[in-house]
Amino acid sequence: MEGKGKVLDIRFNEDQTCFVCGMENGIRVYTIDPLTRKTLIGFDEVGAVKHVDMLRRTNLLAFVGGGQAPKFAEKQVHIWDDVRKKIILQFNFELPVKSVRLYRDGTTGCRLAATFQEQICVYRLSKEPQLLKTVQTASNRLGLCEICSSSSRDLIAFPAPRPGVLAVLDSLTLGRARHARQEIWAHKSQLACISFNVKGTMVATASIKGTLIRVFDTTTGDKKVEFRRGSDTARFHCISFSPSDDYLCASSDKGTVHIFALRDQTLNRKSRLPNLGLLAQYSASQWGLAQFSVPIDCMCKCMFTHSNAVIALCDNGTFYRYVFKESGTTTRDGFDVFLDVGFDDDL
Repeated sequence: MEGKGKVLDIRFNEDQTCFVCGMENGIRVYTIDPLTRKTLIGFDEVGAVKHVDMLRRTNLLAFVGGGQAPKFAEKQVHIWDDVRKKIILQFNFELPVKSVRLYRDGTTGCRLAATFQEQICVYRLSKEPQLLKTVQTASNRLGLCEICSSSSRDLIAFPAPRPGVLAVLDSLTLGRARHARQEIWAHKSQLACISFNVKGTMVATASIKGTLIRVFDTTTGDKKVEFRRGSDTARFHCISFSPSDDYLCASSDKGTVHIFALRDQTLNRKSRLPNLGLLAQYSASQWGLAQFSVPIDCMCKCMFTHSNAVIALCDNGTFYRYVFKESGTTTRDGFDVFLDVGFDDDL
């Protein structure tokens, strides 16, 4: 039986029905509702995995070795086929890979985005993969790169070379001499978190300061709204839109998941501080509609399962489900240890 291991990475799939974990002892894929373990790829096959992503609900995964006992170098990306139970493609690079994204383009093709310290390489996957484009980024140690794919647009968001600037690129035009690129002055300091809504019409960002979340229109670059997490510095782990765009949730290293009302912003709390001098920036802010707590010493990823329900996955293996009301009250509706799920099947 495989040991429980340590979680190194957590990624939701594109339709947010599954999540995949890169582990010190391999890869695991889970369905969310109900919480079940779908796939176990052991240490003997892939070693320790630092970065991982899955293609929708298909049998294809991309991963990068890392952790304490990697089988593969951090300068390689491998594509795993879980039907054939083997690696089917290998990419070798000169630099360590900071993150990988696997997605379908607007037609029927499959693409891979490999993120490095200062660039992103986009490939069309086939028996002989084709490099479509290399784009320069800011110094990107976090490997920030998010994708939103539809029939009309394939958007890639990443930190532009100038600090605090977000670049949004339409990858459907990557093979052309000129391509659509939007640059958004999102923050004064370096970006720390990026997230698209389902339709790709909005993108949310946070900086390394960790106090504000800003939401922008991806076509015009205009700021739609600004939310305040708090006044002290924090590291954001995740930002996620609800499927209907009614709400947005975010998690950080403060051990709190915040929920904001995006459509009806009158539901959000306002500061009671006077709108004067240095206090004006706080008194004008929109604070969260609701919040709940998770372990403070864990990396946490969050998302909506229904219009009024949020799940949080922590790298200690815990799974939380909370429901919330427009009044701001939250109730824990579920708890599990996802690392334990499915182990009876291995005995």
